[in-house]
This record gives sequence, C-alpha cells and structure tokens, in this order.
Amino acid sequence: MKYVDDFLDYELLDMSSKMKLESWNGIKLLRPDPQIIWDEKQNEQLWNNLDAIYERSNTGGGVWKIKNKNIPTRWTVSYHDLTFNIKLMGFKHTGLFPEQAYNWNYIRKIIRESKKEVSVLNLFAYTGAATIAAAKEGASVVHVDSSSGMVEWAKENAVSSGLKDAKIRYLVDDVKKFVKREIRRGHKYDIILMDPPSFGRGKNGEVWSLEKDLYDLVSLCSELLSEEPLLFLINSYTTGLSTTIIETILSLTVGKKFKGSISSSELGIPLKDGKLVLPCGSYTRWER
Repeated sequence: MKYVDDFLDYELLDMSSKMKLESWNGIKLLRPDPQIIWDEKQNEQLWNNLDAIYERSNTGGGVWKIKNKNIPTRWTVSYHDLTFNIKLMGFKHTGLFPEQAYNWNYIRKIIRESKKEVSVLNLFAYTGAATIAAAKEGASVVHVDSSSGMVEWAKENAVSSGLKDAKIRYLVDDVKKFVKREIRRGHKYDIILMDPPSFGRGKNGEVWSLEKDLYDLVSLCSELLSEEPLLFLINSYTTGLSTTIIETILSLTVGKKFKGSISSSELGIPLKDGKLVLPCGSYTRWER
C-alpha cells in the first residue's frame, strides 16, 4: 500500500463503526466509510468538539449536520506548495481526496525527471488536484470534466496554488467524445491521467459505466500518446474491479504500442499517531 506521511494540513484522527474522524486544517469532520467495520476507537477524546458530521439517510444520500455554527463555508488546505479549496458537498465529499497525494508526488517526479516540455491530459479531472500538481512542474495540461461546477472549482484551486496563468486548458465535456475529437485532430500527450467514476453522466446525458466503457476509453486514449510517452495513470475506487483487471487493460492497449512497465497498488491514509492505515482505492499505471 502506498501513502504519504507529510500531509500536515490533513489528518485522519481516528476511525470506528463505519465512520472516519478527520482534521482538515483544523476543521474536524466525521464522515462515513463503509470499510471501517470495527468498533474500537483509538482515542475516545478526539471524538469531541466536532465541527460537522455527515449523516446518512435511510432512504439514500444524507446531509451535513453542522455542530459549530462558526465553521466557514469554505476554507483551504495545503500540501507542500499546492493549495486546495474545501467545501462541504453533498454525498459526504469535500472536493479533495487526500490519499491522492502519493500520485501528485509521482506525477511531479516523472515530469521533473523528463527534463522536457510535457503535455498532460487529465480526464474525469474533478477539482483539479492532479492538474495543479502537473502544472506546478511547468507541464501544459488539458483538464476535462463533465461538470461545469467541478471545472470552476478546479480554476479556483489553480488560482489558490499560484497558477492563474499556468498552461491549463479547462473543458466541460463528455470524456469519450472529447477523446475521439482529439484523435481526429491529431493531438498527442506525454501523460494521460484518469479517475473514472463507477457510473456517471456527461453534460448532455451521456451514460458512463466503468465496467462497460473503461477498456474502450483506454484503447482510444492509447492513440493520443506521444511517440515517447511517460505515464498512463488510472485511479479506481470501484469495489469489485481488481487492479489485475486494469493492469490487463493497460497491457492490451498501451502495453502493445509502447515499451514500459505496468504496476499497481492500493492507496491509503495512515492514522495519526497510530499504526493503522485506511485503504482508499487503488492506482494502476504504465510508465516508460
């Protein structure tokens, strides 16, 4: 399992009974996590003085219960020289997945070591953490997401990270349709990143299903890689879709066209002052 231990503005304080207790730059949140099936708390005192709790509804979804009336509607957390805007969203989210810090570091390392101008395509790009990580190393990035709200949020994050004038092109589009147009245009990328959901809809109602559509999308994206590509990274939070399956997809597509290695691992978040680690999805990557 891969994780970072230097995310100072984010801490996993404790976890018990399908709930995780977190500190986001001093704001204490309690959110559901179905993987936490044990009921033993590591530090009972930390569960006091919460700022907000996400409570699930019996009919689906849920709502944030504000415990501290002075909690800001938005605030920032930083990781090294990256700064992100945090908000309490529907379906328990905050706009950032801290476990992805491992991938941000790796993307930056690959770009730095290439010692060339690098072009990056970030698909299902959400609020742009990977986009910002790549842009911090001087890469040009095309950022694609079907949600206009997420794209605007990504722009805010770029400004907060000092990247207002960075070479980032933001697009609200259906990912598969965009990739097909890029193939026709003859555009090429050195790095392709994707964080596909299990299920989703494009801006015009296009339906996305990870199990049905991932292979075709990766196959199409392999046509967008440059002559000497650096990295193809796929994140997955879908239970039941193993990294072996995604490794096979990369092997049958990118691996057939380019020499390189394929690897995968779980991502996690370590518990503050403890030996436990909470698993948080996985990555699979091809790299030159």
